[in-house]
Amino acid sequence: MAIGEAGPGSVRDGSQPRKRLEETMRARLGRECVYVPSCRFGLYAALRHWCPPGGRVLMSPVNDDVIFFVVLAAGLRPVQAPLNPSDASIDVDAVPEDVWGSLSAVLTTNLYGNPDPAPGLRARCDASGIPLFEDAAHAIGSEVGGRPVGAWGDASVFSLSKHVGAKAGGVLAVADPGLREALEKACDDLLLPRRTTAELAYAVRPYAEAAVRGLRLRRAAWATMRLLGLMEREEIRMPLRPDELARAVASAPDLDAHDPWVRVDMHDYRLRAGRFRLGRIGRRLDRLDDVLAACRSGTELLLSTRWGHPADGQPRAAVQPLFRVPLLVADRDAAARAVARHGIVVGYLYDPPLDDYAGAAFTDPSPSPEGARWFARHALPVDPLRARSVIAALEESGVGPAEVPEGLGPTGG
Repeated sequence: MAIGEAGPGSVRDGSQPRKRLEETMRARLGRECVYVPSCRFGLYAALRHWCPPGGRVLMSPVNDDVIFFVVLAAGLRPVQAPLNPSDASIDVDAVPEDVWGSLSAVLTTNLYGNPDPAPGLRARCDASGIPLFEDAAHAIGSEVGGRPVGAWGDASVFSLSKHVGAKAGGVLAVADPGLREALEKACDDLLLPRRTTAELAYAVRPYAEAAVRGLRLRRAAWATMRLLGLMEREEIRMPLRPDELARAVASAPDLDAHDPWVRVDMHDYRLRAGRFRLGRIGRRLDRLDDVLAACRSGTELLLSTRWGHPADGQPRAAVQPLFRVPLLVADRDAAARAVARHGIVVGYLYDPPLDDYAGAAFTDPSPSPEGARWFARHALPVDPLRARSVIAALEESGVGPAEVPEGLGPTGG
């Protein structure tokens, strides 16, 4: 039988390796978990379950635009939050009271693994009677308030593409175990049939990437992808296409209508997974603790540099095993070019902030946008596993650290 083909309920359909993934994450979080093909897919399912169409969701403006489009696809109105400029976490005290009173939910980002203030957000959501959702795509090993990130919200979503390095898969975790079955069914109803071609492509991808690295063909590979129309981003943000987006928003909630935006960078984000894919993800997940230890070590080294000191002058909390370390540099573009000369590509940039990118037609702007703009312009997110090479590149370049302008820090403790 070909990869990805199996009868329902059989060992070959992936049910056993899927359950193993769910049990592994349940042990980490202490919560019921549902395997999903991607973090974005799991978030869509959670938003649809808890939020009425037309509801308003507080979120970070320094976030992947895909997540913004997931919120729109769920039939919801994004509301951009004020941010702490030193780490792009939500500044709870700077959210106006009238905004709190208008919300249907709050969505954290935990950008690069730096936790949002989940205890404070949990308290505000409880007071308002609204759900808290945690996007923990970058934060599978981070903690806040004595709990793992993802253990504070009504629901949380994790990516198995980031720290785990599986290039696929995600987990939807829920606080109420009684909701697991309903959410699993909702996800199942939204999934598309698995494709043999997609499973084959997933199987050979690591070998193709290794060949590109070994032959130093990165530039040629990117040029070929652009020529074939496989590159959907020429800039940091994908093209908004406002007229098309307005038509999609008018039909929301509708994942199909928003698919041209939600699928960017991951066209199989809602495909059923075959047993080969699930097996590889499971083997990667088994090695997660070793990866987290290495990330924590690299993070600690990077934060000890002059680019990693807290820009607001406040002492740092415990070191997290960050997915990317946002060094704060005076000239981000020059710094990116410097590390690129050492073979290090800087990704996961989210500039401009979502309210500047999408405009008032599609989102409520932040009441205090300056912090997000400053962070987006000065943060250089680098891989902690390449810490020593990054430091050498920046020292060689002479790029200086950035300092938060006076008066731009967070409003409260």
